[in-house]
Amino acid sequence: MPPMTADYIHRIAGEVTASPAQVSAVLSLLDGGATIPFIARYRKEATGALDEVVVTSIRDRRQQLVELDKRRAVVLETIEKQGKLDPALKARIDKAETLAVLEDLYLPYRPKRRTRGSVAREKGLEPLAAEIFAQNPAFDPRAAAQAYVDPAKELATVDLVLAGARDIIAEQINETAVIRSAVRDFFMATGSFQARVIKGKEETGVKFRDYFEWKEQVSKAPSHRVLAARRGEKEQVLMLRIVVDDQEAVGLIARQVVKAAQTPCGREVTLAVEDCYKRLMAPSIENEVRLLTKEKADTDAIKTFQTNLRQLLMAPVLGPKVVLAVDPGQRTGCKLSVLDGQGKFLEYQAIYIGQGAARETEAAAMVRRFCRQYAVEVVAIGNGTASRETLAFIRGLGIADLRIVMVNESGASYYSASEVARREFPDLDLTVRGAISIGRRLQDPLAELVKLDPGNIGVGQYQHDVDQNLLKQSLDDVIISSVNNVGVDINTASRELLMYVSGLGPALAEAVVNYRQANGPFANRQQFLSISRFTAKAFEQSAGFLRIMGAENPLDSSAVHPESYDLVNRMVQESGSDLRELMRNDKLRSRINLNAYVNDKVGLPTLRDIMSELAKPGRDPRAKFEFVDFKDDVHTVEDLRPDMVLPGVVTNMADFGAFVDIGVHQDGLVHVSQIADRFVKHPSDVLKLHQKVTVKVKEVDLPRKRISLTMKF
Repeated sequence: MPPMTADYIHRIAGEVTASPAQVSAVLSLLDGGATIPFIARYRKEATGALDEVVVTSIRDRRQQLVELDKRRAVVLETIEKQGKLDPALKARIDKAETLAVLEDLYLPYRPKRRTRGSVAREKGLEPLAAEIFAQNPAFDPRAAAQAYVDPAKELATVDLVLAGARDIIAEQINETAVIRSAVRDFFMATGSFQARVIKGKEETGVKFRDYFEWKEQVSKAPSHRVLAARRGEKEQVLMLRIVVDDQEAVGLIARQVVKAAQTPCGREVTLAVEDCYKRLMAPSIENEVRLLTKEKADTDAIKTFQTNLRQLLMAPVLGPKVVLAVDPGQRTGCKLSVLDGQGKFLEYQAIYIGQGAARETEAAAMVRRFCRQYAVEVVAIGNGTASRETLAFIRGLGIADLRIVMVNESGASYYSASEVARREFPDLDLTVRGAISIGRRLQDPLAELVKLDPGNIGVGQYQHDVDQNLLKQSLDDVIISSVNNVGVDINTASRELLMYVSGLGPALAEAVVNYRQANGPFANRQQFLSISRFTAKAFEQSAGFLRIMGAENPLDSSAVHPESYDLVNRMVQESGSDLRELMRNDKLRSRINLNAYVNDKVGLPTLRDIMSELAKPGRDPRAKFEFVDFKDDVHTVEDLRPDMVLPGVVTNMADFGAFVDIGVHQDGLVHVSQIADRFVKHPSDVLKLHQKVTVKVKEVDLPRKRISLTMKF
C-alpha cells in the first residue's frame, strides 16, 4: 500500500482543487480498497463531493511522489556509501521536487564509466584543475603545469597537462546542478525542433513530407507534430534535432563560472566551458529536453485518446432492435448475421454482390427472407471495402421501414481472432464473428467495445508512439469510468463488461458468469454474496453499479446503493405510500424534507443523488441514437469535388482537427482552424464522436489519400 504522509497530503492539496482534508479522505478510501467510481459516486460526504477527475489526479500524483521518493532513497544511499553525504547536500536532495533536479544533484556521484576527466584525475591533475578553477589572477597555469609534465603518464607537454586539467573542470561544470538547470531552461525556452529528410528517403517517406524541412519552437510545438517527427526519425526517414544558439548557451554558462576572462586562468576556464558545452552538456541536455517534450506530447496525446475513447464508449445506443449485421466484401462476399434485440446471434449467411445477376438475385432473396423472418428493423453495415456498394444494394431493395446505418468497423477483425470471440462463438468462422461485432457495437457500443484493446479501436493519436504503461492506465480509467457511469445488467453482461465494474475484475467477473450459468438469473442484489469469493468488500464496491432489471425490489435496478435501502424505506414509510408509488409520484417526492435524513454518514449530496435516482431509476446517461444518411451519388474519393457540401459523422479527433466519415471509405480532415468561425483550441471543445455534421470539400489529394474539409461556409 503506498504511503500517505502529511507532506504528500499538503503537496497534493496545493496542486489540485481540493483541501488537505479532502485529499486525506481520498487517499484513505483508496488505501482501504475503494475504487475511483465508488468514491466519486457513493462517498461524497467524505470527499466533499470531489469528482472522478480530481480523485484520479490525487491517486496519480501520490504515485508520482512515491516514485520520486523511491529514487531519492536510492540516491541518498549511494552517496552515503561513498562517504560524501554532508548535511547541506542531504538537505538539497530532500528538497528536490522533480526527478530532473534530483538527477542533477546526483550526477557528480553517479557511478560512471571511465571518462576524460577521470583519466586526468588518475594522472594526478586534480590539484592543478582546482587552482585554475579558483581563477586567482596571480596564478600562472602554464608555469604550474610544468611540474606535471611526465611522458610516462602521457603528459609529454604543458599543453597536454592543461588539456587534462580542463577535462576535469569541464566535468565539474557539467555536473553542477544549478548550471544544468539554467541550460535546460534555456533549451526549453529558446530551442527549436529541426527536422530534415534523410537523403534518398524522399519517395519512401512521403507520409512525412510535411517534416522534410520542419522547424518549430520547442515551447510551441504541438504534441502531434512532435510525435510525428519522432516517428519519422524512428523509421529512418528524418533527422531530428533540438537546436539553440550555442554562443548564447556558452555565454550563459560562462557568466556563472568565469570570473575574469582575460586572465590566464580565466582563459583556461573559458576553454573548459566551451568544451563542456559542446562535448558534454549540449548532447546531454538535448536528450533530456527530447525526453521532457516526449513526455508532454505523450500526456497530450493520451488526453486526446481518453476524450475520444470516452465519447466512443458513451456513444448513443440503438437499443433493443433486431439488427441485420453486414461485414461487406467483394471477392469473398458479404457476411450477414442476424441479432435479436439483446444481441443474441440467430443466423448467418454469405451473399455476393457485383458477381453477376444470378448471384445478386440470390442475395436479394436472402436479405428479404432475413428481414421478413426475423422482423429486422435496422441494417448495420461495416464501413470497410465495398461498404457503399453494399449499402446501395440493400437500399435498392426498397424494403419498407428498414433503416441502414454505416458502422465504424475498426477493430472488428482483431475481435474476430481474439480469445474473447473464440470463447463466445467457438464454432463460428472469423468473418461471422466480425459481422456480429459490427451489429452489436451499433446496438450497444460500450458493451461490445470493452472486448477490444482500446489501441485497436482507431480513435487514438499516435497511440503506438506514446508511453504504453501510461496509456494503458489512462485508458483503463476511461473504460472503468464509462462502464460504471452507465451501470451493468448483471444478468446479461459479458465477462469482459463485468470485469470493469467497480470492485470486480477478471476473476470475479468470471465467477459471476459461472454462477449465472449454473443457477439462472439473479433475483436480487443480496444474492451476489452467494458467489464464490464475492466478499463484503466486493459487494460494497460493486452493488450500486450492478443492476437487476425487472427485480421485485425496484431499487435493485437502480443506482441506489444497498447501504441506503433502509434510508429509502424510511422515506417510503413516512410518505405513507409504497416504494413504486414514491418513484412514480413527483409530488410525493417533493414533500420529503431531505434535511431530516442527514446524519453523520449521509449528507445532502447522497440524499440528492438518491432522490434523482428514484425519479429516473437506472437512467442511461447516453444520448438517443440518430440516423445519418450519406449522399447517394458520392461513393469514392474520386467522386469528390471542391465545394461539395456533404453530410458526415465525426469518427476521430486529434489536436489538429476532426476526422469525418463522408461515405467514401476515407475519412476527411476538418482542421481545427476550419471547425468554426471563432477560435477553437481543441476539436473536442466543439465536436463529439459520432456527431452528425455538414462539411464542404476544400481539397482532395489523391496520391496521399487526403481529403481536406471545412465547416466554415
